[in-house]
Amino acid sequence: MNILVTGGAGFIGSHLVDALIDGGHTVTVVDNLSTGNRAYVHKQAAFYELDIRHARELEDVFARSSFDIVFHEAAQTLVPYSMEHPKEDADLNIMGLLNVLELCRKYAVKKIIFSSSAAVYGDNDSVPIAEDTLLRPTSFYGLTKMTAEKYIQMYHDVFGLPYAILRYSNVYGERQGSHGEGGVVYVFSKALARGMAMTIFGDGEQTRDFVYVKDVVQANIAAMGSQIPSDIYNISTNIETTVNALKEILVYFSQLSAVVSYADARPGDIYRSALNNDKARQVLQWRPKTKFIEGLRATLDYFSEEESQ
Repeated sequence: MNILVTGGAGFIGSHLVDALIDGGHTVTVVDNLSTGNRAYVHKQAAFYELDIRHARELEDVFARSSFDIVFHEAAQTLVPYSMEHPKEDADLNIMGLLNVLELCRKYAVKKIIFSSSAAVYGDNDSVPIAEDTLLRPTSFYGLTKMTAEKYIQMYHDVFGLPYAILRYSNVYGERQGSHGEGGVVYVFSKALARGMAMTIFGDGEQTRDFVYVKDVVQANIAAMGSQIPSDIYNISTNIETTVNALKEILVYFSQLSAVVSYADARPGDIYRSALNNDKARQVLQWRPKTKFIEGLRATLDYFSEEESQ
């Protein structure tokens, strides 16, 4: 198939592009490189350095190709940034998405697959959280993801555009970065590789559902099928891990002494987070295959090697 990946030079997007090309698909990448890395883009992918908010330039890309599938990974993904810059967050995550949706409609794309987030749920003690749980985002980032989902569903209802919305839990792995797609696994791994102090915001007992990037990629590929109904799917492990436990595991793997400090919790951060992935298992026939220990070791090794070069 002929496929477009927005944000395809980023952390998740670049891994997705690799897998799609390995699967025999023709892939085009659109990325403005504000947080992505050109070096991560597969050599066989067509690449356009442009911003999805630039509608005319984006339409030129759609007009040159007849895309079957669009994976929309381009986004502002940092919760703290969204709390300080809500207008910029909304501009990319909502207005940029609308450009993509309108072109999908105009050029008869067969399906859009959207990367959403556990942030749409907000704080909820009833974990792991299922897809039909009331959405109560606590950050502007979560709010824009929730709003984006509603636009996608409306494009389906009004224009018949098929979709799959994938709500990721906390994705980690190789190529994760400090700018648009940095997470606590990246921050701790990088600190250990550089011999720097580690800072935990809050008491460290907050939990996250850590899912390995290559498992997330396989969920995206599973969602491509024409037989997959337009719906929302949690992409997760169902498992809560505290930030303190994450720190202990990474320190053990690194065999390094680490200075750890605690700071005030950040506005918008969720305290407990784990997602129920039963629907993805049943409908997408997907499940996370990478054990947390294996994924963490691979991630830490990657950043340690990167620092040594």
